[in-house]
Amino acid sequence: MLMQGFAGLMWILYLAMLGFAVVAFVMAALFREDAYRAASKNNKGFWLIILGVAVAVNLLVPMLFLQLAGLVASIVFFVDVRPALRQVSGGGGRGRGGSSSDGPYGPWNGGR
Repeated sequence: MLMQGFAGLMWILYLAMLGFAVVAFVMAALFREDAYRAASKNNKGFWLIILGVAVAVNLLVPMLFLQLAGLVASIVFFVDVRPALRQVSGGGGRGRGGSSSDGPYGPWNGGR
């Protein structure tokens, strides 16, 4: 019974890593090629290959250390590359073009 629970937990972990890699791959595909050059990151093809390999490894190769390498690539994309691409593309910090101090009803001015 304990082994079935562990196998279920590992299956959920593998599924989460696959979903994370797929989302990173799709987001990498959505940005324009010139945004990668303007952000001084590797080109779009490089990130599509790296993240595509991460998706393929998660789907086809049930080896945890290879899947963890794909997870690291996905995390690097989300933490380093994606914010730089959004800044260069004019996405701002919130996606609506507002200031980082904007609240849901407009700018927050500190009670002034």
